[in-house]
Amino acid sequence: MNIKRLTTLIALFTIIILASSAQKLPKQESILNAMELANKHFIEKHPDAGAATFVKKMRPSNLWTRGVYFEGLYELTVIEKKVNSPLYDTNFKYIIDWGNAHEWFPRNGIKTRNADDYCCGQTYLRIYSQIKDYVCLEPTMQCMDNTLRNRESLSDWTWIDAIQMGLPVLTKLSQIKATEGDETFSRYADWGWKMYAWTRNEEGGGLFNKEEGLWWRDKDFVPPYKEPNGKNCYWSRGNGWVYAALVRAMQDIMDTPNYDSHLDDYKADFLAMTEALKKCQRKDGFWNVSLHDESNFGGKELTGTSLFLYGMAWGVNNGILPKKEYQPIIIKTWNALVKECLHKDGTLGFVQGTGKQPSDSQPVAFDSEPDFDDFGLGCFLLAGSEVYKLKK
Repeated sequence: MNIKRLTTLIALFTIIILASSAQKLPKQESILNAMELANKHFIEKHPDAGAATFVKKMRPSNLWTRGVYFEGLYELTVIEKKVNSPLYDTNFKYIIDWGNAHEWFPRNGIKTRNADDYCCGQTYLRIYSQIKDYVCLEPTMQCMDNTLRNRESLSDWTWIDAIQMGLPVLTKLSQIKATEGDETFSRYADWGWKMYAWTRNEEGGGLFNKEEGLWWRDKDFVPPYKEPNGKNCYWSRGNGWVYAALVRAMQDIMDTPNYDSHLDDYKADFLAMTEALKKCQRKDGFWNVSLHDESNFGGKELTGTSLFLYGMAWGVNNGILPKKEYQPIIIKTWNALVKECLHKDGTLGFVQGTGKQPSDSQPVAFDSEPDFDDFGLGCFLLAGSEVYKLKK
């Protein structure tokens, strides 16, 4: 056999091996089953949607952790309604019961300026878009109107988690008011952009590192603060919060008639983050809690990974990210989450509990229980809702 023919055969054999080892896009049914299993476990554990949570102290269930969960649950019900899932009625009613229990108010009332308090408004507003009951809209709108009237609120988001908690509330309000014919609809999204830009460019000298495409969690982590390996500290879930907020803000703007202000700005940051995140993904499909230091509490972690997956899948589904490049990453990550994190009873493992840095709520393991059991599930459901929409 001549050398040229041998080289050709080796190349063909390599292609066959690589093709056979490539992971396939899961069937939509299996994706939905995984989400419903995890959610069913949670609802069985917490049958009263409005009951207060207890982690060291009592907190009302419209706090941010539960708000994130309901963001994910709402997206799950959108899928369930389309496929006539037998669990749709139960899950949708669970959202309605939760909102009714709090009379659709933000935590701590309409005068609060804490984004953690009005995170719940994201789901309230989406329910309003469906059932058009003003009671679901008014308290959140009053809260945002109070925010707009106070110019000092522009500097409220001093930590990047707040971007996810607050920005999609403002962009969704603009989308709703535009569809209702309010000529001043853009005021909410425009204010959201100003708050985002302040956190991005001003707080702590600017929390977005344009050179590396990632965010410092708050001013305490801006250099000279460094990780043990000497690199910048980029907390996985903190960056995940921003990434998810960009997705939800862009979707609201794209859904708003005759409004595209700031879309290109958000998209530029989304693309910069995507490129940076792609570079620091682990070989097993997960991301470490410390994005640039695998030695600092390295290991699998669900929440940041799910939020990055949510963003990448949305980007592919909306033609913003190239499918050929990112779909293999998406499939690998989803398969890893289901295989490595989802227990047979629906519990989720490898969830880092509340905190603001890699060392918080450690250890993170398959059998470890986070302090709150809701926001990790919300992140998982957000991811699954976009992976479900991928086209073969």
